[in-house]
Amino acid sequence: MKVFRGLPNAAARAPCALTIGNFDGVHRGHQALLAHVRTAADRLGLEAAVMTFEPHPREFFAHKAGDMSKAPPRIANLRDKLQSLERNGIDRVIVEHFSDHFAALTPQEFTEKVLVEGLHVKWLMVGDDFCYGAKRAGNVALLQEAGRHYGFQVETLPTVMNGETRISSSAVRAALHAGDFVHAEQLLGHPYSISGHVIHGQKLGRTLGFPTLNLRVPHRPALAGIFIVQVHGLADAPLPAVASLGWRPTVEDSGRVLLEVHVFDYNQSCYGRQVRVEFLHKLRDEEKYVDLPTLTAAIDRDAEQARAFFRERAGASNGATGATDRI
Repeated sequence: MKVFRGLPNAAARAPCALTIGNFDGVHRGHQALLAHVRTAADRLGLEAAVMTFEPHPREFFAHKAGDMSKAPPRIANLRDKLQSLERNGIDRVIVEHFSDHFAALTPQEFTEKVLVEGLHVKWLMVGDDFCYGAKRAGNVALLQEAGRHYGFQVETLPTVMNGETRISSSAVRAALHAGDFVHAEQLLGHPYSISGHVIHGQKLGRTLGFPTLNLRVPHRPALAGIFIVQVHGLADAPLPAVASLGWRPTVEDSGRVLLEVHVFDYNQSCYGRQVRVEFLHKLRDEEKYVDLPTLTAAIDRDAEQARAFFRERAGASNGATGATDRI
């Protein structure tokens, strides 16, 4: 899969079947949309393409307004988003820098400069509530009219439902915020995880008897707290662990978000390794403790609860296997 930061140069442009969106989380609704793009690209002999934005437009406008509480928390980092798009059969992704200049494009300018000249769009699919251009002045009807004029086909995808629930990034964020990983998995189509490279931390966990591997989280995440997790990428099978995701209020006030993972019975250097942390169960919210001994006692309780969780899960798995053997 080719990834472009901004519109491709003239030599790299190719006729494409395109969809446009933020694709935070690449949930099942997104996956349905991407499947249509892949099918259309194959039918028409085009490349399957996605245009997405960095930063998220609502994040951009929240920053301009000086109120980041209006920015949606992120479900996925850019790396995870791109990997999900590739798994869904996309050939090229245009990561457009969302800026004052881009936000000021009129619907006509967006059509001509971005879709027609910049991307050579021949087929386009958007959601039925899609808006574009400065002040969201363009809608699906205007886009379809532009398509007839410039020679590209526009199709819309109705809302994808999970029972009575509309599948959306907002619904995924709500499930993650509540620690409801079963519902989040139903919406995403896979277990929720965060991936990244292991970085050096303050080594505080090691002095407390709980060494951790640390992943930087560059944006405000959709969840925070203490979690039971398993780590992929360090061994042939996922390794059981307990993790803290958040702002570490007891030991610093920098506002930096960090994912700290204590992998049970694991004592190997893994700096620079890329790992994927899969979230299984939320234990509690973050707390600020009066001193390090109180923090250590809390971590010890969290670790024991996580170990008990894995023991119970292993017992249930063995019991199921035994029942099958007796049949």
